[in-house]
Amino acid sequence: MRGSWWLLLVMLCVVSLLVGARQLQWSQLLSLSGDAWLTLTASRLPRLAALVLCGVGLAVCGVILQHIVGNRFVEPGTSGGLDAARLGILVSLVLLPGAGGLGRMLFALAFCFAAGLIFVLIIRRIRFKSSVLVPVIGLMYGGVLSAAAEFYAYSNNLMQSMQGWLLGDFSRVVQGHYEIIYLILPIVALTYLYAQRFTLVGMGEGMASSLGLNYPATVALGLLLVAVTVATTVITVGSIPFVGLVIPNLVALRYGDQLSRTLPLVAMGGAAFLLFCDICGRLLIHPFEVPIGLTAGSLGGLLFLGLICWRQR
Repeated sequence: MRGSWWLLLVMLCVVSLLVGARQLQWSQLLSLSGDAWLTLTASRLPRLAALVLCGVGLAVCGVILQHIVGNRFVEPGTSGGLDAARLGILVSLVLLPGAGGLGRMLFALAFCFAAGLIFVLIIRRIRFKSSVLVPVIGLMYGGVLSAAAEFYAYSNNLMQSMQGWLLGDFSRVVQGHYEIIYLILPIVALTYLYAQRFTLVGMGEGMASSLGLNYPATVALGLLLVAVTVATTVITVGSIPFVGLVIPNLVALRYGDQLSRTLPLVAMGGAAFLLFCDICGRLLIHPFEVPIGLTAGSLGGLLFLGLICWRQR
């Protein structure tokens, strides 16, 4: 089964390299034609790498949050993480206008980590939790953070700057302006290394602690891994919703919750989902493109509704 997943991912990668405003022919690439080779190395390959890494990172983030909160419908987009990262970027633009991408990412990381911690504390204080109530609370919490970000941007004349992080868009990814996204690689490696511990976290604090797990430290580590991934993604390409919600649920329906076994499938599924959404966005109004935030949001939203209906049945 994993072989078919790999085959699908490779096929989507090849299509992604060939689709764009400028058509590339295999003969041009094999002959190392100057313009075609420059397009491939400076634009198409960086975009492909960013797509794969963002898909992998966001899907893995969803798995971590779902095990920490104990709810299938939680991900950075339904727990305030994306909104907190945007707010952190706006604050960095005012307090440290000369800070580069790394400085803005650190602000986004700090705000995302704090927002995730507050969200977990809010959920822990709710006595009766249904599968739908928790993401609804997360969406309300994210709405408050989004309103705060918009007010802050309006007060400091940053509304135009804010638009760049509202909607995911890979058209800006070119060589020399995306390499920070490779921070996702060690995050995924650490998640796989601690996969068994995150599986125990998903059983609840009482069960995990009785099995000898340091529950608070593991939760803090998970929130930190999520914050780094979300901050890196938002600072590079903007906000992309639903990847961390849809893919882990689809994988869990078929293969279960043992992360050491399902995490590679979740990672490949996240990459394939983003690649498919990006290809659709580039073909819908070719030679122009629809931002991936719209295509991923539309398709992911439909799948999200389907998952809620299926859970209720």
